[in-house]
Amino acid sequence: MKKFRSKLILVFVLILVALFGFKAQCADFSEDDFERISPFSVRSLWLLRQVRYIIESYQVDADEKPANEDDLLHGAAKGMVEAWKDPYTRFVSPKQLKDEEIELEGRYGGLGMYIGDRDGMVLVISPMEDSPAERVGLKTKDQIVKIDNEVVIGWTSDRVVQKLRGEPDTKVTVWVRREGEDELLSFEITREIIKLKSVRSEMLSDDIGYLKLTQFKQSTSEEARSALKDLIKKGMKALILDLRNNGGGLLDASVKIVSMFVKDGLVVETKGRSDRANEKYFAKKSEFLTNLPMVVLINGGSASASEIVAGALNDRGRAKLIGEKSFGKGSVQTLFPLTDGSGLYVTIARYYTPSGKVIDHVGLSPDIEVKGEPDRDVSKDLQLQRAITEVKKSAKL
Repeated sequence: MKKFRSKLILVFVLILVALFGFKAQCADFSEDDFERISPFSVRSLWLLRQVRYIIESYQVDADEKPANEDDLLHGAAKGMVEAWKDPYTRFVSPKQLKDEEIELEGRYGGLGMYIGDRDGMVLVISPMEDSPAERVGLKTKDQIVKIDNEVVIGWTSDRVVQKLRGEPDTKVTVWVRREGEDELLSFEITREIIKLKSVRSEMLSDDIGYLKLTQFKQSTSEEARSALKDLIKKGMKALILDLRNNGGGLLDASVKIVSMFVKDGLVVETKGRSDRANEKYFAKKSEFLTNLPMVVLINGGSASASEIVAGALNDRGRAKLIGEKSFGKGSVQTLFPLTDGSGLYVTIARYYTPSGKVIDHVGLSPDIEVKGEPDRDVSKDLQLQRAITEVKKSAKL
């Protein structure tokens, strides 16, 4: 113990020497000046140095697996960000940021599902349509508790995502806790190259068109516009817009989608602490396409941008909401690139619908609640069947 204390005192002496050396080079700087330009107080920096010294001196594997300076720095940054307890404010390393850029391009190796943090748990927000996750039966609000042989309770969703991804054709076992089930459920899933398709459309009858949006990416609005024009040419008299299991995406894309159904007026408002966070987004008359009667389908997998669309169309009296309560992810994240290629996503604002309703952690309640799951067989999809009934009434078909 005496030997340990001696070493610790030596560390303090070295730190003091370094600090005095720094001050000697910057004689005009007071201690207050030093603390003002430093992200932490001198005491806090000493604490970090103590932790590093103790681990490097005594951790059993420290010699065999020495820590990389960047890894230490990134780990400290992650820990600092997590202390704010906002699951959507997060630090990402240069590699993670590149991986996410690949995902936004619409092609990556994985399972095909949106996940998020809620009350300290990592939950499935929604499996993507025709993805490995959907095919094995993963569902909205499944809690991911174990991946292969590693328990992931307490992990961030970002860390879980990295664990789930891998080379195509490799297998991973995901264990989930599902409401109403006494035992954990396990799913062995084969990873695939996930090709992100955002729009699907068809005529359900001679009069009723169906438009399903699975996410909001850069090309979604143009794909949706083309699909709507095609449905109108085929004689559509009423529309069902399906946003179930749509985990969200780009804000601009959601505003363009709403603009296809309303000529003007507020779509969504964001409110935060900075001027850049306080914005109002209005429908663009040039984007308007149709005023045909419509209804919108939502469920627990409808989140973020899909909640903006559903909330705006509902508040404006343009469409009834049918299905189940949405997820409630109504916040704005902005990426701040950092000097070493890493990045910091920060929640800078929350979304508000045109009538002023908060979406975040609240969600949207449907006008007509119908329990059920989406099904490719229209006759077995209870929510879609109710939507058909309601849109027929609206269009007097």
